[in-house]
Amino acid sequence: MKKTAKILALVLSLILAATCVFCLAGCNKTPEKPEEDAFKVGFIFLHDENSTYDKNFIVAAEAACKELGVEYIMKKNIPESAKCQEAAEDLVESGCDVIFADSFNHESYMIEVAKNHPEVQFCHATGTRAHTEGLANYSNAFASIYEGRYLAGIAAGMKLNEMIAAGKFTAEEAKMGYVGAYPYAEVKSGYTSFFLGAKSVCPSVTMEVQFTGSWYDEALEKEAATALINSGCKLISQHADSMGAPSACENAGIPNVSYNGSTQAACPNTFIVSSRIDWTPYFKHMIECAKNGTDIEDDWTGTLETGSVVLTDINTAVAAEGTAEAIADAKAKLISGEIHVFDTATFTKDGAPLASYLADVDTDANFEADTEVIANGYFHESEYRSAPYFDIDIDGITLLN
Repeated sequence: MKKTAKILALVLSLILAATCVFCLAGCNKTPEKPEEDAFKVGFIFLHDENSTYDKNFIVAAEAACKELGVEYIMKKNIPESAKCQEAAEDLVESGCDVIFADSFNHESYMIEVAKNHPEVQFCHATGTRAHTEGLANYSNAFASIYEGRYLAGIAAGMKLNEMIAAGKFTAEEAKMGYVGAYPYAEVKSGYTSFFLGAKSVCPSVTMEVQFTGSWYDEALEKEAATALINSGCKLISQHADSMGAPSACENAGIPNVSYNGSTQAACPNTFIVSSRIDWTPYFKHMIECAKNGTDIEDDWTGTLETGSVVLTDINTAVAAEGTAEAIADAKAKLISGEIHVFDTATFTKDGAPLASYLADVDTDANFEADTEVIANGYFHESEYRSAPYFDIDIDGITLLN
């Protein structure tokens, strides 16, 4: 009987020891993160894939999230209203760790939600207030797209020269048209850099700009492009988000330099090239910083070197001979600093060069000029904040409305 008791005691002690080892092993094991707590990224888009502007963001967001293996939620067709604040709050409720919005007037709503949720990072494209708001969890981002516009302008100037040489019109008749959304600094910076790129190879060029008062209105954009063509413009470009202007050019047989993506498939006889911001590098940076708990810069500016400013393939069936070489040469010089897009020796305002200019960088209610931005012979765009602030009406460009 005593022997049996000893055996039972030994068995019980072995079971107890095994249980303790198992418990200790379990205590030392890091618990897996519940699926509902997986890292998530939220995106707010003004429109959907039908807008070339938003499609450019959407494609980059999908690419970055797929590469980094993170979950994401997209809110599309979110207007620049309190609907943006509702969308951002919903993304917070859905467990998003970082939330991005893509349109200028989303900013005030993003800031309000950021104030209420300091544990979440909020990032915004084209905004102006991050460097003055002082919120640790709110950031702005953009890219030096004016350099891409300048390179696309070179392609336009080369095409004008080709048509002049072919006798289609004289050098004095080398007028371009530009369809713009609003007379904001972002749009003015874009069309001015495009014009200066064209002027660098076609010195006689002039340009007319027609505003639509909308970021996306295919009918208005087509109407504006048609009016510019009827006024004698020999080539059209745009800062607007639909196929309105490119389709008007295709219908009229007028060369077109588009924006935010190639329109060659739809406009094979007129499309030359397009510049765009590739948001993939920023989205990867934003996500990695948020995952690692690293601060995201108040203002992040992508460049040609970071792969954030890109051009589509050139449509060699329409572009002038030598376009690719001219663009490659200028791109190398922009990267090296040998040339600058807004070199004050290349343009005038009211007949005179600019030696000084105060820009509205630190946005306030009165939009007061506050920062000297001309130094070393050029206007320093997107260096004091990421969003453009070049808003000068230079000679050679006529605003029609």
